[in-house]
Amino acid sequence: MDVAPPKDEPELLTRARALAGLTVGELARRLRQWVPNDPRQTKGLAGQLAERALGATAGSQDEPDFLELGIELKTLPVLPSGQPKESTYVCTLPLQTLADVDFEDSAVWRKLRRVLWLPLEADPSRPLVERAFGSAFLWSPSETELELLRADYEEVAERVLRGAIDTVRGDLGVVLQVRPKAAHGRQRTLAPDGDEGFQWTGPRGFYLRPSFTARLLERAFEP
Repeated sequence: MDVAPPKDEPELLTRARALAGLTVGELARRLRQWVPNDPRQTKGLAGQLAERALGATAGSQDEPDFLELGIELKTLPVLPSGQPKESTYVCTLPLQTLADVDFEDSAVWRKLRRVLWLPLEADPSRPLVERAFGSAFLWSPSETELELLRADYEEVAERVLRGAIDTVRGDLGVVLQVRPKAAHGRQRTLAPDGDEGFQWTGPRGFYLRPSFTARLLERAFEP
């Protein structure tokens, strides 16, 4: 079942809000997509279903999901307490070229310039297929949020450039954090060593901290 891309932001938002209350299993049946019984094989399934249902066009490209609109889709698992369950993946760290790319030209900014957030129940007592989507909302960074994102990005880029990749850990950054991003612990990539050469290290990704996305939720649904 192919869904045509949305023509504009209002159409996309209307489609996304129509998913509110649907469970992952119900949406999968609408799209005639099989859901594995093994929960270890369902990682990312909710986001993939939402992309199909909403007419995302980017596929596997490192671009916003809705190419023509410049909008990224992010499903946001939310615990019964109302807090995000985990940090939100943004993009991989291009370690060999990171220091040569300004924030405004980075994948981080392409992905976060305009985001369609789609909350999803994350009650650990319920299987994924029984968890429902919430009400979607659109977001762009405020001036303050933009400066925080830029500062975190530039701090990481500076450390990578001088070969201090081992100091780029999860506790670095106010709103963006860096975490390992690899299929397995043996995977390796190259990063600058600070002496015009390269060193081997594990792949990493940029993530938004749960404390940051919690504020976005509060603002979107404040009375």
